[in-house]
Amino acid sequence: MKTPVSVLRLPRGPEPNSRGFDPNSPRYIALCPTTIPASQGNKADSVNLEEEQQLRSELRECFLRSLIAMTDKQVHFNLYEKVQVQAKFGASDIDVLNFQVSDLQTPLGVQKEALLRCQDMISYSFHL
Repeated sequence: MKTPVSVLRLPRGPEPNSRGFDPNSPRYIALCPTTIPASQGNKADSVNLEEEQQLRSELRECFLRSLIAMTDKQVHFNLYEKVQVQAKFGASDIDVLNFQVSDLQTPLGVQKEALLRCQDMISYSFHL
């Protein structure tokens, strides 16, 4: 007798013609909150929103520059469950969801090539 398998229904994604979720949808608001409510149209909120966007863009630029700087360097990764690994950083995918590394040194041994999921990382460090 075959075992029945439950089906997981995921929420609908963006429309096929658009580039993302509707910013007014409850899901977007829950997943991508801003610190400043943009729905109110007064001038002070507009200035604060521009400042927040400027700061976010500067932080993003610093992060991307750190990815470039750690290419072909030994990087120390702190993961959840107090796991610490070291590897030679190779590349990141375009969405920065995964890191490709070489010579991954784990508590169980050395892996020649590996992909590390960024959502499993708490921090990383490397020497300049």
